[in-house]
Amino acid sequence: MNDAAAALIALFCDIDDFCKVFLPAWHRRQLSSGERKRRREAGLSASELMTILVHFHQSQYRCFKAYYLLHVCVRLRAEFPGLPGYTRVVALTQSVLVPLCAYLQQRKGEAAGIAFIDATSIVVCHNRRIRSHKVFKKLARRGKTSVGWFYGFKLHLVVNDRGELLAFQVTPGNTDDRKPVPRLARGLTGKLFGDKGYISKALFEALLAEDLQLITKLRKNMANRLMPLFDKLMLRKRALIETINDQLKNISQIEHTRHRSVANFMVNLVAGLVAYTHQPKKPSLNLTPTQGNQLILL
Repeated sequence: MNDAAAALIALFCDIDDFCKVFLPAWHRRQLSSGERKRRREAGLSASELMTILVHFHQSQYRCFKAYYLLHVCVRLRAEFPGLPGYTRVVALTQSVLVPLCAYLQQRKGEAAGIAFIDATSIVVCHNRRIRSHKVFKKLARRGKTSVGWFYGFKLHLVVNDRGELLAFQVTPGNTDDRKPVPRLARGLTGKLFGDKGYISKALFEALLAEDLQLITKLRKNMANRLMPLFDKLMLRKRALIETINDQLKNISQIEHTRHRSVANFMVNLVAGLVAYTHQPKKPSLNLTPTQGNQLILL
């Protein structure tokens, strides 16, 4: 057995163990109209479908259709004997959105007093096609980043110093980066490092009341202030979360303009985040717990 096959089996086992616990509890809590409905078993189980969706983001393919037809149906037929056609798989992906979200929640890392926050654009169509775009017409918005205008959404991430996901949220593209911070930072303590887009006295005071200090760089028109050495060092390490955003887009393929439904867009995004959590080597500051505590005290 090669390393790729072993990694696929390990991924399936982890997802299947989760599904055996989550799915029965989830089905019991779903609302019912009172009518008896037959729950037909699909050719692929939920855990198998989730494995395929996550594994796509771990592969070198940039298009899910090519991945499914040229890789799964050709090379993984023995591992997934009940493979349906591509159109059927696309229709089934929406059914695993909730299990994928729940699975991602248990894949989050542990907060250790050092966290980084950033937002990145998720483009859903070219700027020239905004007026004719229909899939996300009522949801996506025009936003602006340091590289220009875009149409779509923003993905807000919070990670620890080991590159592990602590929180995430998706908002329309015109959302102020500071708006989702209180929800994203819920339960965190210590120090949270962000760029100049997070400067806000009200936000700083609100987070400080929750025992979390927001640290940002100063704008050119702001008065200079003394900053602890540790804060200066960590602000220089913000490239950590920017590297994670780059890997999510270029390795996990969370961004493309071929979506035909909102649900499938979210499935693709969440599956990409799950694939990142399974990444064996994540961007990290390589700080031991002792080193981290020593730096915080500087």
